[in-house]
Amino acid sequence: MKKNILAFAVSLFCLISIEGMSQNKIKVIAHRGAWKNTGATENSIAALEHAIKLGCYGSEFDVHMSTDSVLFVNHDHTIQGMDIEKATSEELSKIKLANGETLPTLEAYLKTGGKQKNTRLILEIKTSSINKERSLALATKCVEMVKKLKVEKITDYIAFDFDVCLKVKQLAPKAHVEYLNGDKTPAEILAAGLSGIDYHYSVYKKNENYIDEMHKEKLTTNAWTVNDKSTMQWFIDKKVDFITTNEPEQLFELLK
Repeated sequence: MKKNILAFAVSLFCLISIEGMSQNKIKVIAHRGAWKNTGATENSIAALEHAIKLGCYGSEFDVHMSTDSVLFVNHDHTIQGMDIEKATSEELSKIKLANGETLPTLEAYLKTGGKQKNTRLILEIKTSSINKERSLALATKCVEMVKKLKVEKITDYIAFDFDVCLKVKQLAPKAHVEYLNGDKTPAEILAAGLSGIDYHYSVYKKNENYIDEMHKEKLTTNAWTVNDKSTMQWFIDKKVDFITTNEPEQLFELLK
């Protein structure tokens, strides 16, 4: 009798563990925050706060550097006709987003994110439209700001510039750094000492072996930007680690 009870308990524990793993295996990253279905402006602090409320694993955002080396959060290189890299911080601080917020600085964004520990801050270092030196300088300043505000434990880095990824790893060896551009093989990512790849979903469709190859090396796989249910399901079936989406609510429903 005792043996039967013990066997039942072990089976139940294993079942619960497996179910828990299947629910938590694929993690949801809100692309530019949770904005599409919330009314928030993308890349705004409000979008970050909505991603946190939704329980997203991470909230992705983009960082540029003004001409006087202040860091701002925005996707495009320009905003309201102003080139961020060629504008001063004073000029940029006067810009209002559609939801009424001031264009957020990286410092303000990280301070908001740092008030909690459950949603990771997925910091994209934007490639400079001016030169490589500015891209590397931006990488350095991003790492410095993350360390200054003591949010290293919840901050990951992504970039399209491979040299920027290497720079971040040099400055913060323990940081999780993923490459975005899609032109490096798993072997090249491993050799460079990076943490994983964050490729457009079409790259994985052409190279389905990448997911298994990365996992064999204990490296991570992230797909962007996946917004329709059929593509989401394809990546769920392939057991990718992270899915970056403008539709986090929809992805959560599928993962249930």
